[in-house]
Formats: sequence, structure tokens, C-alpha cells
Amino acid sequence: MSAARSRAAVDPARQAAFDVLRAVADDDAYANLTLPLVLRERRLKGRDAALATELAYGALRGLGTYDAILAACADRPVAKLDPPLLDALRLGTHQLLQMRVPAHAAVSTSVDLVRAWVNDGAARLANAVLRKVARHDLDAWTDQLAPAASDDPIAHLAFRHAHPGWIVRAVRDAVGGDLAETAAFLEADNEPAEVTVVVRPGRAEVDELVAAGARPARWSPYAAVLESGDPARIPVVREGRAGVQDEGSQLVTLALANVPVDPPDERWLDMCAGPGGKAGLLAGLANPRGARLLAVEKHEHRARLVEQVLRGDPGEHEVLIADATKPPWPADDFDRVLLDAPCTGLGALRRRPEARWRRESSDVAELRTLQVKLLRSALRAVRPGGVVAYVTCSPHLAETTTVVDDVLGERDDVERIDAREYLPGVENLGDGPDVQLWPHVHGTDAMYLALLRRTGGASA
Repeated sequence: MSAARSRAAVDPARQAAFDVLRAVADDDAYANLTLPLVLRERRLKGRDAALATELAYGALRGLGTYDAILAACADRPVAKLDPPLLDALRLGTHQLLQMRVPAHAAVSTSVDLVRAWVNDGAARLANAVLRKVARHDLDAWTDQLAPAASDDPIAHLAFRHAHPGWIVRAVRDAVGGDLAETAAFLEADNEPAEVTVVVRPGRAEVDELVAAGARPARWSPYAAVLESGDPARIPVVREGRAGVQDEGSQLVTLALANVPVDPPDERWLDMCAGPGGKAGLLAGLANPRGARLLAVEKHEHRARLVEQVLRGDPGEHEVLIADATKPPWPADDFDRVLLDAPCTGLGALRRRPEARWRRESSDVAELRTLQVKLLRSALRAVRPGGVVAYVTCSPHLAETTTVVDDVLGERDDVERIDAREYLPGVENLGDGPDVQLWPHVHGTDAMYLALLRRTGGASA
């Protein structure tokens, strides 16, 4: 069979998923950016688009565990397999172990991919390997290949739920050592995240999203959830009056705006504003109060994204390209400051399926150094009586509470506010004063929030 005929026989959804995995492996691409482009290019919609999404995201989420299983079924280390062959095997393994795809279909469609993109010999190898994979379900493979939970609970959970061990340990520490809750987080982390849309206050209403088929979100009064489809099909999104933003990201932004601040309340600062979701919400909240937002972003291409979000907003807001660790603005200049600090992003792994395998534990120390610098800068920027929201999309203690502890230990003019009071209606927020949101509890990304009020005089 010619290569052209062989490739024509490949199922379009599986071909799209395969192309995403190839881009991630060869080009260091991001699946959440690559997949929509592939779907549009191939004109895949409805069930085909949903299948391609589950295949690509699922294979990338499970990569570490799937590779260990494939290593047990192949006659050579997975690192020595031809990369396109390995990606097709990962897609087949995901179908066999995590999807309701008949085994014969999972095997045959994966073999078709290998035959089309590698060769007939590799296709025969793929057939043999995947038939071995199909002999057991995931629990049986876990029993066979992972350490027993009683001997090494972290390694057991890491294999069963396809997360690097260092991430499992970080989650365990963040939930106080509770292994059952750790497992619940890991399970939720492997579930596809819903598409949540935020309306820009004063520019759109949630009813417009509901009329287009969305449902009101659980916590945020500005949010709605799409069951399926491209958000850009909805006019209010296409027109820029609403945008995609996780509900947890909305909640931490709303909390900052909800804290009472004595007048004046005129100057707001978003220190790390790209790509602009929080800035868009803050601007809409600032407008009826007569406040102006300065949205700061270090990288020009991300600053352009912030400008796009704010385009059409009626307020007199400004986007500035600057390094917030070396601020060009004076001290004590702002009433409210949002610091959404760069972090490992461990709280949003369900949206970035390949990120868990790209991040390393060594990344935390470098990011923590930056987080400390930025928080010091935020507290210098806010006036006495004003409020800072320190936010990260991570539950890692080294990026959350201990950053705040260390910076507040340097000064006696800052108090921690009980952030739970400014998230009305949101349940299960822990003991405070800081808030950690969770996918398995709140259905949001794992966003962390500390609210800090300056209490002393002007900065030296």
C-alpha cells in the first residue's frame, strides 16, 4: 500500500491527536494552543473534535505511566523506539486503559497510524505491544508495576494517577499529609477542565452567555460554563466583551475588589497582567468606582494581549511594559495591587496536559526567588491602608504560604486579612486566613490567595 493511501485510511480524529503529540514532542509545542489550530485546519467538529481532544490530552496526561507500561510490553526501552511509533503507542494505550474504546479498535487504529507514518515493520511491533497492553486494566498494571501503596504511597499514587513523584509530594504537603485527599486531587487533575467564560463587567451580562447555551457557573457572578464547542462561536466572546477564564482566577480577582478600602480608591495595579484575563475583570470592576487600572507586563507580546482584552473598555486604563521587580512607579502609589506571580502552574495541569512532565522540582526555587521579589515590590507600591492580593496558580507551599510568611517576617506594617470573608458563597475554604482553591473541592484550578493590608506609614 502506498504511503498516501495508507495515510488516507487513518481515522481523522486520531490523526489530529497524533499530530498534536508530534508537535509537543518535536517542537516543544503546547497542546492547548496546538490542538485548536489542528481542529480548525482539519475542520473537525462535534464528536470528532471531542475524540481528538480526549485522545491528545489523555495520552499526554498519562505519558509517564503509559511509558512504564509500554516498557513492560516492548522488547526494548521506550527511549529507543522511533518517536512517531511511541506517540501512536501512547494513543493506543490511552484508549485501552482509560476510554470506552473496544480493544480491537484501539489496536487497529493505532497500527494504522504506525503503518502510515513509520513502516510495516513498526506496525507489526505496535500490534504486538498493544495486544500485551490490553491484557490488563490500569489497576492491574498498577499492581504489577508500581510499588505497593503500603510500601511507598507516593510512588504508588504517582504511577496510578500519572504525576511525577515530586508533584504528588507537593500536593500531599499542601493538604496536610492526607493521602486520600491527595488522590482526590490527582484524580480531578486528570479530568478535562470545563471551559469557563467571564463577562467583562459593564460590557456584557451572563444572560448573554446562557442564551447562547452556557450555564451559570457555581461561584462567580460573572461566569458561565460551556458544555462544548468553540467559545468564539458566541458573539459576546467574539466581540471581546467576554473571554475564557477559569472560575478560580475570577474569584481571587473579585476578592481583591471586595475588600473595603478607605478613600481614595482611585489607583489599581495589576503587576503581572499578561495575558489579561484578570486585568479585564479588574477594569470592569474599577469603572463604576471611578478607579483607573495600570496593567503591567514585562513581555511585549503578552502586553499586546492585555491591550486586546482592554480594548473597548470605557475606562481610562493603561498598559505598561515594565519589570515589576524594578518598578518605574513611586512607592505608596496604589490603593489595590494584584500580584498574580509567575509560578510552576501546578494548579492548572488539567488544562496543560504536557506541563507535568516538563516541569521539574528545581523550577520551584528559581520561581520562589522571583515571587519574593515581586511581593516586596507589591508591598512597596501599595499605600498605607491599601490592599495587596498575592496569587499563584499553584498549591505548592514553597510558592504560597511560605512566600508570604517570609516577606511579612521582614516588616511590621502589614497584616494578613481573612480572605474567606471576601469570597461570599464559596464553600470549604479551610481555616484561613489565606485561601487555597482546589479542582476536587471547588471545581476550579488550584488558585492560592493571600490578602495583605499595609498598616504603617509611608515607605522609606
